[in-house]
Amino acid sequence: MSIQLPYSKGGKIEICPTKIIALGLNYLEHIKESGSVNVQNFTNEIPEEPVLFSKTPNVLIGPGEAIILPRFLQQYHFTNCRTDHEAELAIIIRDRVKDLPAEEVFHHILGFTCFNDISQRNLQRTDKSGWFRGKSLDTFGPIGPLVVAPDQIGDVQALNIICRLNGQMVQQGNTAQMIFKIPEIVSFISRNFTLEAGDIISTGTPSGVGPLQDGDVVEVEIENIGILPNPVRQE
Repeated sequence: MSIQLPYSKGGKIEICPTKIIALGLNYLEHIKESGSVNVQNFTNEIPEEPVLFSKTPNVLIGPGEAIILPRFLQQYHFTNCRTDHEAELAIIIRDRVKDLPAEEVFHHILGFTCFNDISQRNLQRTDKSGWFRGKSLDTFGPIGPLVVAPDQIGDVQALNIICRLNGQMVQQGNTAQMIFKIPEIVSFISRNFTLEAGDIISTGTPSGVGPLQDGDVVEVEIENIGILPNPVRQE
């Protein structure tokens, strides 16, 4: 699965990740809302190291494409079938790296963009294998609208993040609030897994996550990057 996005230094780039690795519990205020999210292994404890989970490349869609709420979920007869938005800053890896020192991380980042870590909460809560399925359904990874190079993003640890649902702001945070910062995140992940060119790392979400419904329009906006809009459709 690949996706083309404009690049801040001109033209378009094709992003074809071998993997998408995301962080959970990387903003303190999001940790505090663990009770309302109510999924397994989501507690109010501050993690000692980055909490990682995967999303598969089939999740990727671009700006304006529809997030699809799958029809098959209806057969479970969940009392409250909940699929949430999660506004996040994403990192696109430039080249193949392993065991990357924190001080070298920015030399191996192609750029930064917006990401919406769509999450099916009922599957996250009930699947014995954990979060995998609820994070990796088709269309559950909107990305864009622009990939911004590291030397053009400004202070990447001081970017405002906003999520709007039908024009109303529902999430507001700043990358300064990350528990684990960009160099630490990428270095830690590269010790565990070889990273390839085009791989995506999503860095966690601020508080305010909430459910999506058929007909909604959700927007992720990150300072110095732009706005990632997506409609929501029931399959």
